[in-house]
Parts: sequence; structure tokens; C-alpha cells
Amino acid sequence: MKRLRTLLLILIPLTFVFKANAQDDIDQFLGESVEDGEKLIGAYIAPAIKAFSLGMNQGWYNTAKPHKVAGVDLTFTASFMTVPSSEQLFDANKLGLTKIVLVDELTGLPKSNGNIPTILGPDTPPSFSPNDALSIGNTLDDFQGPGGLDLGADVKFLRNKMPAAMLQLGFGLPKGTDVKLRLVPKIDVGDGKFNLFGIGVMHDIKQYIPGLKNLPFDMSAFVGYTKMKLDVPLDPSSNPDQTGLFEVNSTTIQGLISKKLSVVTFYGGLGYNIAKSNLALLGTYDIGGTIVKDPVDLSFAASGMRATAGMRLKLAVFTFHADYTLQKYKALTAGFGINVR
Repeated sequence: MKRLRTLLLILIPLTFVFKANAQDDIDQFLGESVEDGEKLIGAYIAPAIKAFSLGMNQGWYNTAKPHKVAGVDLTFTASFMTVPSSEQLFDANKLGLTKIVLVDELTGLPKSNGNIPTILGPDTPPSFSPNDALSIGNTLDDFQGPGGLDLGADVKFLRNKMPAAMLQLGFGLPKGTDVKLRLVPKIDVGDGKFNLFGIGVMHDIKQYIPGLKNLPFDMSAFVGYTKMKLDVPLDPSSNPDQTGLFEVNSTTIQGLISKKLSVVTFYGGLGYNIAKSNLALLGTYDIGGTIVKDPVDLSFAASGMRATAGMRLKLAVFTFHADYTLQKYKALTAGFGINVR
């Protein structure tokens, strides 16, 4: 189980190098209690995974105007999802833990204030104790859980941020339709395998509305879907059946509008996100002398309204764009591309 922390650091950022502090601390959660450990791991990583899954819905467009037939663009985008300060911490006392308890590091007594860091919170590791250790004469030791990664300690811009990046190809079809593709065939990531597929469709709807189709702006409907999967063997030499699995399914449905003024295009979108993800540890594990199969299976959901406003600069075939999205985890996105027709 020593590679669980390393697995999470691979799964969550993908495009970012996190500080590898306290790599084994998170394993303590499962070592004391599988049921309690699953609750603590879920609460610890939830903000980062939810923000990352919403990040999969970013970067789909930088105009509401579809390509002409056979027009193409290749665009790279990077997004930074802002996790609210309120989600830097979670209350361990509200998780319904039964076999372990949050304690004061100095006194060893249970803490009434159960707030401890999530993975994006401050680097202040909490202390826990098995419930039996609170009995008089018991000699079981307390243990530390992981602190947060405290990403903004050195660079303030990164505080509370979860990055996501995307490369996509768009091409024009008849009837004012664009198709956008995101594709990463299965590739090696360390000892694991990673693949991603996404498809988006943008269609000009102004052409169907009498009185609007001749006005000097563009308006389209857009639907985009992205699926990502990463599976990583945790101990390939000794326990080949032990695997970490991370999957994300993200869908966005939006109405888009844009206005071009010379080489600058102002654009916006209003719609709804549906983002679901799953993190699991599959296989058979010896935890505290007990054989446990598939000890962790966590699901996360992050859905809700979104509104985007941005600007694109086009110089010959090169484009540069940036936009800001209001949603559960606000997002700043920037990118560049090559755009023809």
C-alpha cells in the first residue's frame, strides 16, 4: 500500500508536478480501518478530483462561428480550476468514523474541532488514534494522516488551483457544423496506461431563427463529451493484481455567441456541466492482517450551471485566446492554435 499516495499524485494533476511530501501517510488510513480509510481518502481528495473533472469541460471553443467546409484548427489549452478556500479543509468528525478518531497531537485526546486539510489545503498533517488506544492502559500508537500539498506556498498564483490541459482538432462540415476531437491513444504513464477520448459538436443555430441570421454576430449550440482513463499497477512485481483505476466522464451543453471586430473576437457561453469520476483500488490486499478485495471504490460528481466570457486574437493562421468561467470551481483558461478557414 506504500504506493497509494504516489498513485494519487499521478492521477489527479496529470499535467502538473506536485511536491511528493508525506508519500506513505495516506496509507495509514487504510491500515487502521478499510471503512474509515475509504471515507477519509474520499474527503481528502474530493476537491481536487471534482475540479479536475470539470477541467475536462474547458477549452472546447474560442468562437461561436463554425469553420467553413474543410476548415481545420489544432488548439492547445491549459486551464486552472480554482478550489474555494472553504474546501481546503474537511471535518473528519462528520464522516461517521467508527474505528479511528482525530486526536490532538500533544495530548492524544479527541479533538472537538475536526477540520483537517484536503489535498489542496495547508501542509499540517493531522493525528489519529485507533479508538481502542483511548482506553486506559492501551499501548497502540497514534499515527499521522497526510497534510495538504500547500501549492501556493512558493507561488501564490497556484494556491487552490487544479490544472488541466487539452489538445484538440476541429474541422468544418456542411450546414454550419464543426466537429472537435480529443484523442490520446493508450500510452504508458510510468508503469500504467492512460487514454483519453473526446468529441464535441458545434452547430450554427442562428440560421434557423428568422430576423437573426443576417445580424452581425454568430450564435451556436455546443455539446462536448470527454472520457479519460488511467490504470496503474501498484506493485507489479509482488502483487500484479493490485491496480489503481481513475476514470473521468465529463459532458458540457452550452449556447455560444461571439462577435468579431477586425482580428479580435469576443465570445461567451452559457450552459450546464455534468462531470463524474471514479477512483478505485482493485485487487487483493493484506490490510492489518486481513485479506481485503477492492478496498477503495469512490465516486465523485460535480455538475451545475456555467457561464464563460473570453477573447481571441487571430494573426494570419495563428490564434491566441483566454477566457474565464463562472461555475462551481471557477476556471481561467488560455490557449493557442493554428486555424485555417
